[in-house]
Amino acid sequence: MPIVVRIDVELARRKMSVGEFAGLVGLTPANVAVLKNGRAKAVRFSTLEAMCRVLECQPGDLLEWVDENERARV
Repeated sequence: MPIVVRIDVELARRKMSVGEFAGLVGLTPANVAVLKNGRAKAVRFSTLEAMCRVLECQPGDLLEWVDENERARV
């Protein structure tokens, strides 16, 4: 998938657990895992906003587009 979710990086920077993050954002830990592992098909803007508020970051800190063609060449 060309969109890489970097929630784990931001959580590690803040030494925050998935459970703590889930509670502050208003998601279940299972749904955070779905997002973290790149299995989500969509993210609501309200959820993205809550994640950015909790982590004090920008959406681009959590989501990254990766060119699949470039990735395949490496």
